[in-house]
Amino acid sequence: MKRSTRAVTSWRAQVKCLVDDGLILVTGAAGQLGSVERTVTGLLLDRGFRVRAMVRREDERAVSLRAAGAQVVVGDLLEPGDVYRVVRGCGRVYFGMSVSAGYLEATVTMAAVAREAGVNALVNMSQMTVSEMSIQNTTPSHHQRQHWLSEQALAWSGLPVVTIRPTMFLESFLQLAAPSVRNRDRIELPFGRGKTSPVSAADVAQVVAAALADPVPHLGRIYELTGPQSQDLDGIAREFSDALNREVT
Repeated sequence: MKRSTRAVTSWRAQVKCLVDDGLILVTGAAGQLGSVERTVTGLLLDRGFRVRAMVRREDERAVSLRAAGAQVVVGDLLEPGDVYRVVRGCGRVYFGMSVSAGYLEATVTMAAVAREAGVNALVNMSQMTVSEMSIQNTTPSHHQRQHWLSEQALAWSGLPVVTIRPTMFLESFLQLAAPSVRNRDRIELPFGRGKTSPVSAADVAQVVAAALADPVPHLGRIYELTGPQSQDLDGIAREFSDALNREVT
């Protein structure tokens, strides 16, 4: 524990000297309108920061980002050469990627490149489930294990990392629940009696933007982000009922 504390203190001392008003990289910046990455890009630009927005392809979303003032670069998070080209010159990096077969590879690639490029702060988007995981207590979900392993890899890298662990996004929950609520007045999701507290992507984006804007106080920290209340589907159904003025179960 003492060694970890000294390491974090060392990060903060070094980053305090090195962090400046240089470029901030946001990966996945061409996400859908309202996504965390796209919102973070807008928040940072509004605050006067220079933002490099990494996208997978040139399309109307890239054009929109460029028009907003971002420096748009095209690249693949699974290609080390692309990642180095995109990261080089950026002191602060936001790393977020939809979980896929290559997620762990992309994380390790980013860690290797960030070390080589001298990144001063890396904000990593993880998920809340990781808080309950360990070597002896994992999960059957391959996707959730990828997040846990990715956090381990970033910890081993020695990089100054800020970890963001949100619960399920409210927007995703509403999208999944909407069809059965609309057609059958029921929430039909495989949650059983489990509780959840979906969090808004906009709220998560505010936290990410704050960490990128002033990373020094946040280095080495883990932020677990939830909605205002943890409740089961019965409780959520009551909220739907109140909002729609009809019974939802």
